[in-house]
Amino acid sequence: QLQASGGGLVQAGGSLRLSCAASGFTFSIFNMGWFRQAPGKEREFVATINSSARTYYADSVKGRFTTSRDNAKNTVYLQMNSLKPEDTAVYYCAAARVLRDRADAYDYNYWGQGTLVTVSS
Repeated sequence: QLQASGGGLVQAGGSLRLSCAASGFTFSIFNMGWFRQAPGKEREFVATINSSARTYYADSVKGRFTTSRDNAKNTVYLQMNSLKPEDTAVYYCAAARVLRDRADAYDYNYWGQGTLVTVSS
């Protein structure tokens, strides 16, 4: 089970930190991903962190977003800085035991319920 939190309303240029608490599986050996879905658009890859804490980002968020994990707390984070109105979306965390394509949502076994991030201009 994955429980995402931390979304909200923020002005452009501001920051938010999302958290995703995991339970029911061995968190430390899973790859953890973040996806987002804006109104009327398809779900898109944002970032992932593997079991060795190596991170990968979509070009659209590189340099602004940072994902990290705390295996002792079974939690993954997404720090979002310099937010833009186009970052407005529902953000989802996901877990994958094996990743063939980190940007492919079908590779992820578990999904959180999503948390809404709204960036005003």
